[in-house]
Amino acid sequence: MDQDLSAEAPRARATKRRDRRGRGVRGPLVPSTVPAYRSRAERFDDLVLAAVERLERRWAAELDGTEFAVEDVPPSGPAPWETGGVPLGRYFAADAGLPNRVVIYRRPVETRALDPHDLGDLVRDVVVEQVAHLLGRPPEDVDPEYDDGH
Repeated sequence: MDQDLSAEAPRARATKRRDRRGRGVRGPLVPSTVPAYRSRAERFDDLVLAAVERLERRWAAELDGTEFAVEDVPPSGPAPWETGGVPLGRYFAADAGLPNRVVIYRRPVETRALDPHDLGDLVRDVVVEQVAHLLGRPPEDVDPEYDDGH
């Protein structure tokens, strides 16, 4: 009987000890109920989604099949029609079986925003500008609340 207990003792000890210092798995650093739970990139994605959903309510038929994406930074080579500065977003027309695409560049937009409220307004304006390119309309027609003050 003693052999059975001693053979199981190391196994039982091993299941209780999770790492070499005897510590268990630690919980999340920030509870899911506080704003810091979501990363800055996730909060930015939420802003883009909110702007897209707002436009899709008005332009659902025209935006059907259009893909929206967020990338951290634009590619190093500017598009032929872009002059000066870092682009905040780009519209790519449908090509070779790919749908229309609108890409918003997170880091240039975040850098240009003055505060979190301004970031939301700037994201909305960049999305509106790119959708305006897609629709071939002025941004003011796409969204009456568009503000070119950025």
